[in-house]
Amino acid sequence: MHDTDALKELLKEPKEVMITTHHKPDADALGSSLGLAGYLKKKGHRVTVITPSDYPNFLNWMQGNEDVLVYSEKNDALVQRIVKESQVIFCLDFNSLSRINEMGEYIRQASGTKVLVDHHLQPEDFADLNFSITRAAATAEIVYDLIKAMGDAELIDTGIGECLYAGIMTDTGSFRHPSTSQNVHLIIADLLHIGVNTSNIHRLIYDSSTELRLRFLGYALKDKLVVLREYNTAYFAITAEELKAYDSKTGDTEGLVNYALSIEGIVFAALIIDRSQAVKMSFRSVGDFSVNEFARAHFNGGGHKNAAGGMSIDTLENTVARFESLLPQYKDQLQHAANR
Repeated sequence: MHDTDALKELLKEPKEVMITTHHKPDADALGSSLGLAGYLKKKGHRVTVITPSDYPNFLNWMQGNEDVLVYSEKNDALVQRIVKESQVIFCLDFNSLSRINEMGEYIRQASGTKVLVDHHLQPEDFADLNFSITRAAATAEIVYDLIKAMGDAELIDTGIGECLYAGIMTDTGSFRHPSTSQNVHLIIADLLHIGVNTSNIHRLIYDSSTELRLRFLGYALKDKLVVLREYNTAYFAITAEELKAYDSKTGDTEGLVNYALSIEGIVFAALIIDRSQAVKMSFRSVGDFSVNEFARAHFNGGGHKNAAGGMSIDTLENTVARFESLLPQYKDQLQHAANR
């Protein structure tokens, strides 16, 4: 793995280490961060994990969660001090400093050695050491391989393994996405060998919905799903008022876009949500249609070929209208993907 020797040299003595990940962390973001943190602590480093925002309650079971520092305006001075004092700064599961909001500029100006560990396309050139591996199914996969390449596979205990498994499981769609490689299955075999309870992790993440979350899902499927057969596309558009009506918490809309993509004949799906400060968008596709390119071209976003995100500072209504207006120029691509 490229830069492994340099990283080994960097970490040969205990250091002040900071780990951060993207806004609204998912299981891969938090799992890879806490898995790496657990490993580095075993090596004697002093590690602080900082997230730019809160994250879903269904991830709170992860080992090390109780020590995560969530950035807010109230602790801005503390976060700036930690960034300034960190000798090594790991940036996990994001490819641009803009993905961590205000913290991005703090890290850009920091004197500590910056290490990027990520699997998204077209990474920004800000890191001193770069482990950007776009073929990887998850950042947690890269973290596992990195620990192994450092010669420390025996330090991966059950707690670390659970964090990494959660990241790999979710980012592969429970091992059904095309990114699920032979290497992924070999890693899972190793994690099973050390005692990771895979069925329990699946239950903790997917079977812990509140009643309101399920009622919101039912409402969205019944009243908010739009299917555009001509363009092999389906989407949800959710207002801020609807989120409030169902007391929506961080993580409650996660996975909703996949229901649109699960419709027969649909190859492009979107979830468009008014988050008050901006309209946030999640895109999913199957086959050759690249939502990464679509998001980059039109909605200030990006990600993977078949899973990406974007945003708009326009109103929800205007954003939806713009989204629909773009589909005719992609009609041939979408039909081709549907017919493969």
